[in-house]
Amino acid sequence: MRKNSQEKTSKAEGSAKKKEKRTYIGGQAVLEGVMMRGKTAYATAVRDPEGNIQVESRRLNTSKHMRRVARIPLVRGIVNLVSSLVSGSRILMRSAEVYGDEGEPGRFEKWCEKKLHVNIMSVVTTLATVLGVLLALGLFIVLPIVFSDLIFPEELRYSIGYNFTQGGFRLVIFVLYIVAVTAMKDIRRVFMYHGAEHKTISCFEHGLEMTPENAKTCSRIHDRCGTTFLFLVVFISIIVYCVVNWVCDTYLNFFVYGDVVNFLIQFAIKILFLPLIAGISYEVLKLLAKSQSKILLPIKAPGFALQLLTTREPDDSQLEVAIAAFKKVYEMDADPNVPETDFVTSKSVHKYTEELASLFAAKSIDRSDAEWLVSIETGIPRSELSSADAMLVPSKVRALDAIAAQRLAGKPLWYILGSTSFCGYEIKTDERALIPRPETEMLAEYAAKTCEEGDKVLDLCTGSGCVAIAVAKMAEEKNITVTAADISADALALAQENAKANRAEIKFIESDLFAHVKGKFNVIVCNPPYIKHGDLAALQKEVREHEPMLALDGGEDGLDFYRRIAKDAPRRLVSGGTLLLECGQGQAQEIVRLLTKFEYTMVMRDLEGVERYVRAVL
Repeated sequence: MRKNSQEKTSKAEGSAKKKEKRTYIGGQAVLEGVMMRGKTAYATAVRDPEGNIQVESRRLNTSKHMRRVARIPLVRGIVNLVSSLVSGSRILMRSAEVYGDEGEPGRFEKWCEKKLHVNIMSVVTTLATVLGVLLALGLFIVLPIVFSDLIFPEELRYSIGYNFTQGGFRLVIFVLYIVAVTAMKDIRRVFMYHGAEHKTISCFEHGLEMTPENAKTCSRIHDRCGTTFLFLVVFISIIVYCVVNWVCDTYLNFFVYGDVVNFLIQFAIKILFLPLIAGISYEVLKLLAKSQSKILLPIKAPGFALQLLTTREPDDSQLEVAIAAFKKVYEMDADPNVPETDFVTSKSVHKYTEELASLFAAKSIDRSDAEWLVSIETGIPRSELSSADAMLVPSKVRALDAIAAQRLAGKPLWYILGSTSFCGYEIKTDERALIPRPETEMLAEYAAKTCEEGDKVLDLCTGSGCVAIAVAKMAEEKNITVTAADISADALALAQENAKANRAEIKFIESDLFAHVKGKFNVIVCNPPYIKHGDLAALQKEVREHEPMLALDGGEDGLDFYRRIAKDAPRRLVSGGTLLLECGQGQAQEIVRLLTKFEYTMVMRDLEGVERYVRAVL
């Protein structure tokens, strides 16, 4: 076993001596992750707070004009620098979002967005970027000029020595800046991910299998590193500024206006020629990266030395992240049909609810579905969602998104969730029976209140068994007996499961209304099918395609079942017995006219004021 391990190590070392592959993929360390950029796409891999690796990928929509510019020497360096700064800042902010929502916007933020149409966070981000640029200008342009002016007398200013001194100050400030930020724990972790990025790319270029074990054996120093680029910018700026200042001083007499004006001229020159320096540095970096000759090592060495500061040895988990980003962008470059992917970020309960409600509204789905979904899955009362500050971790957001996707596809919410509350009792829901509706709760309450000691109750068209269970439990102290009937064997099986789960004593009968029902009852309750046959096609998609038609179709005028009940119920009720029916909007008065065999009838309204229930006493 030891021999095999030695052979494996020897093989890895041998492979590392000579690069077998070249890649155009480059990277950038971000917060707890790595971004890799290829020719046609980029991918950012981040380890989220739960320890899972998430990958977000995007296609690069580069215009033909930009592709032509990218082939022009010097110009392409400037374009790449600007592009990297813009996209790098955006990706860095995006990686930070994986760690949690930044909180709900305050009153001022909401006012700015509503009245001024300004996103305050975008303003803050832009301001931070501007301040960062100003800081860079102050550190690497203003300070070197000021320090050099203090050292050199006026007659020696703008000489070669003066300009070399400025360059030296820039390099010292650059190194000190890196050393200073390394003291920050978060920055040290970013540098570890920087090392993971380099090792991953080197692992691929050495032809090794992309695993943390192999990547660990590779160097964290790389020819195409941005740190080396920055060193080249500092070094080449010394040469360029020496030439420019010499020309301006010797032939153009620019520096004859006093210290303040001369300072401003120097500052303007450095800003003006910075793009040229960046372009030259980019071309030099590309040329140096193409060759592994030892002759070039003295030129590369300073950049490599600085990389020892900006990279740290990564652990296996960080290498896994970098490899995930590399593999994704490599896959997307190889196949243009590979889809983009998105991060799943932590969000506050309130923000997630609002976003989901907006998505549902676009599909004409009621807001209450979004609220119920979040409420049930988080355990937070629906009434408290608007003020809930609790955070949903990525795995919870992902789980909620999966449920929401089913709802957006048309599946009823309660079938997706698998259960609903009815009169305070948990009722299992699936496509064997209709989903219990809130208005039917009042029907069950009326039935339970009607029951007296020792009464017998019959629930026709029981479906999920919700009414029979609610009546049995609410009137339990009255020692009643409950029988439930339905024509559907599947619905009865579901009702029996619900009765068992709620410990409700109920007798179940498979029967088409009264066909197989024996004996007489004190109370008969029924919520029969009452949708007109011609209206079935106009029902909501989720009802039409998922709920059983057998429990919805009430015949030509929606009253078929009521006619049969009006005819047969009197034979199954004791004298003075009560019949309770739920009906559709506009049907109550027609049903009353059918109940000619009953001594007394009345219509009751639901909470919306709709005539929803008919009570008849024999």
